[in-house]
Amino acid sequence: MEWIFQTAEELVAALRAGEVSSVELTEEAIARIERDDKAINAICVPDFDRARAAARDADQARARGEDRPLLGVPVTVKESYNIAGLTTTWAIPEHRDFIPAEDAEQVRRLKAAGAVVLGKTNVPFGLQDVQSFNEMYGTTNNPWDHARTSGGSSGGSAAALASGFGALSIGSDLAGSLRTPAHFCGVYAHKPTLGLVADRGMVPPTTPALPTAPDLAVVGPMARTARDLVLLLDVMAGPDPLTLGVAHELRLPPARHERLRDFRVLVLDEHPLIPTGSAVRAGVDRVAAALVDAGAHVERHTPLLPDLTEAALLYTQLLFSSSVARFPVEAYEQLRTRAAGLGADDRSLDAARLRGMAFNHRDWIEANSRRELHRHGWRRLFAGFDAVVCPITPTPAFPHDHHPDPRERRLDIDGVEYPYFDQLVWAGLATMPGLPATAIPAGRSPEGLPVGVQLIGPMFEDHTPLRLAELLERKIGGFRIPE
Repeated sequence: MEWIFQTAEELVAALRAGEVSSVELTEEAIARIERDDKAINAICVPDFDRARAAARDADQARARGEDRPLLGVPVTVKESYNIAGLTTTWAIPEHRDFIPAEDAEQVRRLKAAGAVVLGKTNVPFGLQDVQSFNEMYGTTNNPWDHARTSGGSSGGSAAALASGFGALSIGSDLAGSLRTPAHFCGVYAHKPTLGLVADRGMVPPTTPALPTAPDLAVVGPMARTARDLVLLLDVMAGPDPLTLGVAHELRLPPARHERLRDFRVLVLDEHPLIPTGSAVRAGVDRVAAALVDAGAHVERHTPLLPDLTEAALLYTQLLFSSSVARFPVEAYEQLRTRAAGLGADDRSLDAARLRGMAFNHRDWIEANSRRELHRHGWRRLFAGFDAVVCPITPTPAFPHDHHPDPRERRLDIDGVEYPYFDQLVWAGLATMPGLPATAIPAGRSPEGLPVGVQLIGPMFEDHTPLRLAELLERKIGGFRIPE
């Protein structure tokens, strides 16, 4: 039997039943990578020798009667996580020789759960793109169409999953970096509630691996099924023991409902700042139709929804304020001078990006206060709804675009060009207030490319969008092997 595309849940069951060994699964995964990854380029730092040793250890542990959540399951890890003994570069050439001494907290948890780490997956330079290419490791191609991007910045992980290179992966998300690659490659991902999953050791090279309280960014699971997301999130969730002094088990509330017909869902497919392409709109409509058919309560409009324009501008300012935190003083002052020249009535996303890069601390405090108002608005919305269905980006995976200045790139939406970074507004809808969001496959475009949508849920109620994802997977299908 070929195990490559079996779910992690199925692999755990087979390992427990003695139907397959971890060594067999690991060798099959390595053979698949060696056969197919030349065309995909998802695995940028292989670790096959240690993976084989870990697989042997897993089989021996099981023979002794041990049983852990992922014991013997082959997985991959985004390049940006520290793994002791492997380079961590964030695709920045000057750090090509940096090798951390300790595993990131989430790598430690993966290994403690028994997972077998096959290696690291490709990312863009500094994790700062919607694509995954760099001069160190090259370009990761979309498994469905090698001329198109796999997404970013967790593009290597999504491409690896779609190609059968391991059953699970872990990534990170600041501007859709889990959700966009999942959407582009036809797999699943979950952006956890802000602060739910410890991120120590998912830091730029040479940066001390300390506990942090990130402003927007999270780390989270990627998989080929919704149930596998839950399996991996259960391993990942919980605060950093360094912040509590002891390990602490976190208990999230259960999903609000167990049947599709009980869910109250708001469906969005229009954004005031960028159009939604026809292929993505069709994916949203397919999910909405499935919900209606199952008897769920579905609405398209509500006065409870926080203002989408203000949310996008606020998100953009917060996002870009962090991007220049380490800029030289002279460069920062130049940005402030340019921002001062903007018209007071300029409410474009370009202006928001510049204003954000010129933020001082007082500006950030004011923006953070406005964010709290949005969080309160979402709390009120989720008193009447259980989830929001909306796009992740306006289009399916687009052709590779490696123009050195991202500001010069354009996104083609049904034949009309838009600024490249404007596509981030849908990802920011969940990121800015810190809400959980699950990316799910929702069909194919007319060209046969995967199309995904996100299910946004209430803060710290991650199991509600995850359960909705599982129920929708049964209703409309999920991951398909690339054709």
